[in-house]
Amino acid sequence: MRIGIYPGTFDPITIGHVDIIQRALMIIDKLVIAVAADIPKTPIFSIKKRAEMVEAEMRQQKQSGAKYFDDLKRIEVVSFTGLLVEFAAKKKASVIIRGLRAISDFEYEFQMAAINSKMNNDIETVFLPASEQTQFISSRFVKEISRLGGDVSSFVSPHVGKNLKSYFSGKK
Repeated sequence: MRIGIYPGTFDPITIGHVDIIQRALMIIDKLVIAVAADIPKTPIFSIKKRAEMVEAEMRQQKQSGAKYFDDLKRIEVVSFTGLLVEFAAKKKASVIIRGLRAISDFEYEFQMAAINSKMNNDIETVFLPASEQTQFISSRFVKEISRLGGDVSSFVSPHVGKNLKSYFSGKK
């Protein structure tokens, strides 16, 4: 069984993330969506809330009949701390999935892939380019649009949109 890890902050999960998840499910048998706790960013949602939103999004994809989401047993949502390659090894993953939106993402991701390979050369990094429809979406922009009262419905599911609205309405 080929197990893949898709790590990220998912603060919040966007339709861009869902696109990468769906395409990753095409090439692996099981996908572990790894919600990172140790990150240089300051997330607005707790790690527990981010994992809950990812799980809810996976259920929503299944309910909507989205391709490759028919068997949620193929997807595991887990939060983790520490080094990604150590977590991947514990999960018996052979692949780390990374999404690329732009050329600027590539340099950072390429360096990270090289470091991860040096630490554990049994785990390969696979880059999936964002689709044309989602390449401009980032959680950072989604949060900023929501913070300023804008409509994020084109970038996140209704469930995530409600969480953003609730978060930012409490900040005013």
